[in-house]
Parts: sequence; C-alpha cells; structure tokens
Amino acid sequence: MTEALRLDGIRAGRLGPEELAQNFSDLHPALDSHEATVASDRCYFCHDAPCITACPTDIDIPLFIRQISTGMPEAAAKTIFDQNILGGMCARVCPTETLCEQACVREAAEGKPVEIGRLQRYATDTMMSAGEHPYVRAAATGKTVAVVGAGPAGLSCAHRLAMLGHDVTMYDARPKAGGLNEYGIAQYKTPGGYAQAEVDWLLQIGGITVETGRAIGNDLSLAGLRAEFDAVFLAIGLGGVGALGLEGEDFAGTDNAVDFIATLRQQSDLAALPVGRNVVVIGGGMTAVDAAVQSKLLGADTVTIAYRRARDRMPASRYEQDLAASNGVRLMFNVQPVALRGDSALREVELAYTDAAMVPTGETITLPADQLFRAIGQKLESVEGLDLAGGKIAVTGAGRTSVDGVWAGGDCAAGGEDLTVTAVAEGRDAAMDIHAALTQAAT
Repeated sequence: MTEALRLDGIRAGRLGPEELAQNFSDLHPALDSHEATVASDRCYFCHDAPCITACPTDIDIPLFIRQISTGMPEAAAKTIFDQNILGGMCARVCPTETLCEQACVREAAEGKPVEIGRLQRYATDTMMSAGEHPYVRAAATGKTVAVVGAGPAGLSCAHRLAMLGHDVTMYDARPKAGGLNEYGIAQYKTPGGYAQAEVDWLLQIGGITVETGRAIGNDLSLAGLRAEFDAVFLAIGLGGVGALGLEGEDFAGTDNAVDFIATLRQQSDLAALPVGRNVVVIGGGMTAVDAAVQSKLLGADTVTIAYRRARDRMPASRYEQDLAASNGVRLMFNVQPVALRGDSALREVELAYTDAAMVPTGETITLPADQLFRAIGQKLESVEGLDLAGGKIAVTGAGRTSVDGVWAGGDCAAGGEDLTVTAVAEGRDAAMDIHAALTQAAT
C-alpha cells in the first residue's frame, strides 16, 4: 500500500455539512403536547406498577404519566426530579427498552409499551425550557462535602447534599462538568449542548462550587480531602481501557473508543473530524456501539463490531445492536483479535473464531482496517487507601467505602450496572447516607 493511499485511509470531510447534520440529528425527536397526551392515554396507571420496580431510581411512572395526561407536565417533571435530578438526560440515554418499558403491561399484552422515556423527556424538557428549578436549599448546616467527579453520580450526590443545606465542592479532571454525559455518550442521543444545559440548570440549587481540571492523584489526595471536608464522595469513573495485548497496538489508527467519542462530542465541526475508511471496533458494550455507529455516520465505508462472545452475551441491548445494524454496522460474534498488521499505520486486523468457551477454533478471518477502536472495558488500578473489588471501589450499603468518611458511587463503585440511571441512584442514595451521618454526628 502506498503512503498516499494509507494517509487517505483516515481523513476528515468524508461527508458534507448537510449530511452530517442529518446523520447526527436527534435520535428520538421530542413529543409535542398533543403527541404526549395521546402517548400518556395508553398508560393503564397500574396500582402495583412493574415499571416502577424496573426503574433504578424508583420514579413513580404512572403518577407522572397521569399528570401529563391531565395537562400538568411541570408537576410530572417534579415527580421525576424528586427521584432523579438527571431525569432529562436519562430520558434520552437510558435503555428503557430493557428497563421500564420492557416491564410495561402494554409491552406484555401488545408488544408495544407506553413510551415512558419520551414522555419523561417531554415533562422534564417542559420545566427546564422555562428555566424553572423546583427546589430550594434547606438552612445551611455548616457541613462541607467534597464530591470528586462531576458525572451523573457526582452531580446527583452534589445536588441532593446542597438541597439538604450542605456546602459542596465538586472537582473534575476535565475542563467541563458532566462526566460521561458530556464526554462519553453518542452525539445523536444528546444533541444541541443538552449535557451542559442540564448541568447549568442543576447548579441553580446553589451551594455547589465546581473546580475543573483537578483530579485524585494529580493535585488532590484523598487524605487531604478527608482533612479538609466533613465527608468525601468519589464518583471518579474508571481508568484506562484494557489493552489487546497484541503487537501493533501503537500503530497509527488504533485508539480507545472512549477517547474517540470524547473528541467527537467536543468537535464543533464534524466535517473536520477524521475517520477511517474501514473501521473495526473491538468490544460489545454501549461504548462499542456508540463508536461504531458514529464512525458510520461520519462516512466510514465499512464498520465492524467484533465481539468475543455470542450475541446473547453482548452487554449492549438488542435495541442498540439493531440500531448499529440499521446504520450499516456489521456485527461479528465469537471472534477475538489475534493480530494487527501494518507498518507505521494499521492496515488489517486478523480475528480468530471462538467456541462458547472463547477457545479459538482454528478458523480465522482478516479484515481490512485503517482504524481500530478498543472498547473492551475499564478498571481502576488503585485508589489511595481504598479496598477494591474486581477493579472497582468496594462499597457496602449506600456507597460506604473501606475508609471512614468516604463514599463512592457510579461506574467506579463495585456492584452496580454501568448505566447513567444507576449512577444517579447511587449518588442520590449516598447523599442521603452522608446527610444522615453528618447530622447524627452533629447531635
């Protein structure tokens, strides 16, 4: 392959601005008031609603849908925000198809659930677009809490603590608050700068100071935070992506999927973002799907997701798998990379077929690839003085760590699913436990 052809493999401007704008438009357009009324009328308003049980944040779904159906979307939003202060983002990115909507009685009876996610978005957008913040801080307690990590868990925890009267200082390593909501979710799920708008709205509660560009292990230490604050909540996410362990991982064209997504999210001109002609994504989670679909939407000719297990073991939901396929992404199962070939730049990836036990069968396939994204999981190597479990911070109860006065939640904490809505629930519950500990200590 000549140098000119190799350089052409990854380049910007494969599609024009109009096509890119269409490709990255809102995946699920918002309901208007009439559509919301019609959609809400399908709810049975179950007394013992299975959708509530299926919601990690325990939102009273029948109540907020009834409030929409009776023309009170602001009241519906308050019902949602009482349990999930990031209800607007969760309405956009939650896998509702495997949570509340899968549990919906309409889904069981008719194969078509109530559109809970879109109704939740309608309610929360109605309140937020009016600029209204429905909460007022309690009287100051004089207690201070450090929240490290301004993603979903950290934001949820900080808001609840501030609402209860505590003073919160939130630290984040990135230039902006928002965590994965800002840097790690496909652009077509949250277009229009929604993540930052939601952060700004949430901070209206007051009592929260945000300091960006600061991280544990850089200019912050856990010991220092414990000495300075009455409590510490860690919502630091996970560390580096696992390596494939293959020669050639340093070839030009190999990258981590999370870094690609973060770059795309902060790109003001998508036509200026380079993408390969032939892209291979290694992994099977939501990050793999987001990287693959967005590569295709940027104009890649071929995009392949290579996953080492069978389809029914893939962490990404069937809905996300189908979304990838509908956008032209090839899904390959029971395959794992065994060789990367090229010189200074990636040229092809060899995959070995595996059996149910992930043992190579001896059969291989080689794919042309000028760009490869790793989406094979992340973990923490260590966190100053804390016990870990499976590459995450070990916690008990509502996020209590092995160190007194330190709580943890979100992706960095062991035990929960790596979902935005789960992170929100863990941040909220940790805040209530921190509040109880601080107020009991004061009596």
